[in-house]
Amino acid sequence: MTHPRTSPATPGADTAADPLTDHAADPLTDHATGTGPRPAADPSDPAPGTTSPGTTTLAAATPAELRDHVTAGLDDPARGWLRRALDEAAAHPGTHGPISVWELRIAEAGRRCGPEHADAARVLILHAARADAEALSRVYYQGTGAERRAVLYALPHLVPGPEGLPLVEDALRTNDTRLLTAAVGPYAARHLDAHQWRHAVLKCLFTGVPVDAVADLDRRAEGDTELARMLTDYAAERTAAGRTVPADLHRVLTLTDPPATPSAPAADHG
Repeated sequence: MTHPRTSPATPGADTAADPLTDHAADPLTDHATGTGPRPAADPSDPAPGTTSPGTTTLAAATPAELRDHVTAGLDDPARGWLRRALDEAAAHPGTHGPISVWELRIAEAGRRCGPEHADAARVLILHAARADAEALSRVYYQGTGAERRAVLYALPHLVPGPEGLPLVEDALRTNDTRLLTAAVGPYAARHLDAHQWRHAVLKCLFTGVPVDAVADLDRRAEGDTELARMLTDYAAERTAAGRTVPADLHRVLTLTDPPATPSAPAADHG
C-alpha cells in the first residue's frame, strides 16, 4: 500500500477531453485530495480486458460461493495462504496498530494467489475482516489500483447504506477501465442518484467499458428521457467530430424508450 492516489488512465483509451467531468482530467493528481501522484501499474493486475473469476461473480456472488470458486482454482500453497489470511481477518477485524494484519494480506494477495484470483481473494479478505465504510475508505485511498478495485467489488457485500459513495464517485473520475467496471456494479445501481448514474453510463461509453458491466441497467434506463437526450447529444457530438458512435450507445438508447428509438444505422458495406 502507498499514499493516497488516483488510479491511472488505461492505455489506449480515448484521449479526447472527457465531456462528462466538471474539470480537465489531470492524470497526475489524486482528485480525492487534490494532490499526490497516480499509482504505477500493479503487477498483480490481470491483463487489460480480463478479470477473473468475472465481475458478475465478484459483485454478486455470496462469499461462500466466491470462496468455493477461488479455492478450486488455486494450488495447495495458495489455498493454504488464503485460508490462513481469512482466519486472521476473521479473528482480528478492525485496526490493530498502524495497520491491521488483514490489510497486509490484501497487499500480498496478488503475489500469493496470482493475478487471476487476486481480486476475489481481496474481496474475501475484506468480507472476513467485516470491513466497514471507514476501513474500506482507508484501504481504497491508500491502496494500489488493484486494491481499490477489490474495495469497490466488496461494497455491496459490506456497506448497506450510501456511506461508500465517495469511493464510487472517485473511481468514476478516472479513465481506468478496470476501476470503472468495478465502480458501476450493484452498489452504484443501488445508491447513485439519477444524475450521477446517467453520467456513469456515459463515462462507460466514453472509455469503452462495456455497458454489460453496469448493474441493473435495464431497470434504471427504462423510460429515462433525460438519459436518452444525453445519449443523443453525445452521439451527435461524436458524429460531428468524425468519430464512430459506440454500438453500446444504441443499445442503451433503445432501453430508454424502445418503441420510439430508431435502430442503429446499418454498416456501410459499399
